[in-house]
Amino acid sequence: MKTITIIASVVLCVLLMARNAQAVTVPDYINTEISEAQLQGQGLLTWFGLKIYSANLWVSKKNSSAQNILNQQFALELHYKRKLEGAEIAKVSIEEIKRLNIGTEAQQSSWLRSMKALFPNVEKGSRLTGIHAPGEATRFYRDGKFLGEITDPQFGTAFFSIWLDTNTREPALRQALLGSK
Repeated sequence: MKTITIIASVVLCVLLMARNAQAVTVPDYINTEISEAQLQGQGLLTWFGLKIYSANLWVSKKNSSAQNILNQQFALELHYKRKLEGAEIAKVSIEEIKRLNIGTEAQQSSWLRSMKALFPNVEKGSRLTGIHAPGEATRFYRDGKFLGEITDPQFGTAFFSIWLDTNTREPALRQALLGSK
């Protein structure tokens, strides 16, 4: 009887996982940017108990390894849980890039100017998505509509290191995005 219960539990878990996997729909604009996009992982960023945003990491099925993720094409989608100013998002982003010691002072200044010009204010429910393509411009979308791009090919790796570098300030979020346990 114990064996049957274990088998039934395993089958139920597999069915629930399959149902949940089917429930995740790749947004059209991400499918346009990333061939055969699939969800790698999801996570939530909180600050002193306040929900800031949930995040989805979309990768190509063709190259879905979590190893060396910054050398692959992917989309990082942030669903904001509160109102934030675009200039503040840019400021915090460059502070994290500096903390990770990425780029020169001149690059960091240029990146900050570009982010301030590009990043919009967000409301609760807004969705910002960055598309990373190694060695190319980094493209940004708000609620599925193209915002613009930052053309410096080194910016993408610097920017997405905020979430995906091994020295990120939020290692639990990194593990969730990469699908690690």
